[in-house]
Amino acid sequence: MGRSRRTIPEELLLLALDPATGTTAQPQSLDLGLAGAQLVELALAGRIAPDGDRIAVVMARPTGDPTLDSALELLRRRGSPVRAVHWIGGPRLGLRQIYLAHLERCGMVHAVSGQMCGVLPTTRYQATETAISRDIRARLDSAIRTGVPPDPRTAALAALAHAVGLGKHLYPGNEGRSSRSRLRDLIRHDPMGGLVAHAVMDVQNGVAAQPRRNGQAGTAAPDPGSRHAATAGVPMQPHHGVMARAVAHH
Repeated sequence: MGRSRRTIPEELLLLALDPATGTTAQPQSLDLGLAGAQLVELALAGRIAPDGDRIAVVMARPTGDPTLDSALELLRRRGSPVRAVHWIGGPRLGLRQIYLAHLERCGMVHAVSGQMCGVLPTTRYQATETAISRDIRARLDSAIRTGVPPDPRTAALAALAHAVGLGKHLYPGNEGRSSRSRLRDLIRHDPMGGLVAHAVMDVQNGVAAQPRRNGQAGTAAPDPGSRHAATAGVPMQPHHGVMARAVAHH
């Protein structure tokens, strides 16, 4: 997988990054969204495929992206399809820091060290390629404004942005209400993105992970407003990625 194309996890994190503060919006739910974004990216790369509400590895060959390949290897080790809600809810909290460090290595963000209350070390991140962030946002804005069905990558990105609660960050206030509604509606344009986005919202709302009828991901899902991910009872796995520096967040 070449670096000419940004991955969906990278784009989701850049969307969440506040250029004024250097912090990320919705930090708790963003970890879940990034885990879901990895699944969508691996599906687009032909490595995994949905099997009802489960995820199955169909090709174990590495993509060349170390963060994606770590997730692919963990999925491969499962040996059988895993339910999306279990995968997203359990193993990899901390992906936000991992991806921030990844974006820094790629030169897409710049880390700025500081202190909280004059004592606690913090790290804020500023985008170094603001044109990239503008391009990502423009794709979402165009899909919302024109009503033209977006490409699968943009549809999945929109679904995940809605699922983690970025709508109020991207389109704030009463004037952004219709845009937030249309952002939510874009979820129907990509089946894999819809499956993953609903799994993200189910985890946040503590919904019992019952299989969706007929394997449909497009049924009504709970409001993603809850900021607390429910992971009780979900099998935990170690993550083999690198850990980044501490990040200041709201």
